[in-house]
Amino acid sequence: MIKTIHRADSRGLADHGWLKSRHTFSFAGYHDPERTRFGLLRVLNDDIVEPSEGFGTHPHDNMEIVSIPLKGALAHKDSTGSERVINTGDVQIMSAGSGLYHSEYNASKKDAVNFLQIWVFPKERDIRPRYDQKTFSANERINRIQTVVSPDENSGALWINQDSYFSLATIEPGKAVEYKVNGKDSGVYLFVIEGKAEAAGEVLNKRDAIGLEEIEKLEIKAEQKTELLLIEVPMHRV
Repeated sequence: MIKTIHRADSRGLADHGWLKSRHTFSFAGYHDPERTRFGLLRVLNDDIVEPSEGFGTHPHDNMEIVSIPLKGALAHKDSTGSERVINTGDVQIMSAGSGLYHSEYNASKKDAVNFLQIWVFPKERDIRPRYDQKTFSANERINRIQTVVSPDENSGALWINQDSYFSLATIEPGKAVEYKVNGKDSGVYLFVIEGKAEAAGEVLNKRDAIGLEEIEKLEIKAEQKTELLLIEVPMHRV
């Protein structure tokens, strides 16, 4: 087993007034040569956007982009014709493929929105851009793994153009869940959204993370009520 530990307070910070963002990996003005990616996971940003503020129209290409609101709602619009609101409980995926433009704003005029935005390198380049989102029941991940993004188009999760899986879990105090790795070349990046848990012999608090390579399964035990995001990605480089 190979461990990579990223503590919450070690992340990069960008404070633009209307936006406060914590960067797990090098992004924009934050650069750390030791933290450029975990396998094919390129970006994990923890963003807080003030009411009515947001990111104006800008381009992307050849990247799989997943957004998960933790509190509040995002208003999304892109050049594929999609115009949606992404609420807490939803997961959004956008395959930028051969190229698209999009914008995302806080959908509220009163309350800040907090969301995770995650980028994964694609399996196939220059595919037709696509957009999808889905609401997932929080009750279906209590003390168990809930897969929300998958390369299997028939799994009931959102489809991703990569051999990658995103899963959520809410673990009650003293309970544990087990995650089984799907790919032989894959690693798992575990991010603690809320709470405190133990995994791979490490205690992880809110917004701490651990990347694990060369494992087949992982047990996570909660010391208090804990919400988790697990991202499984191939570890080879593009």
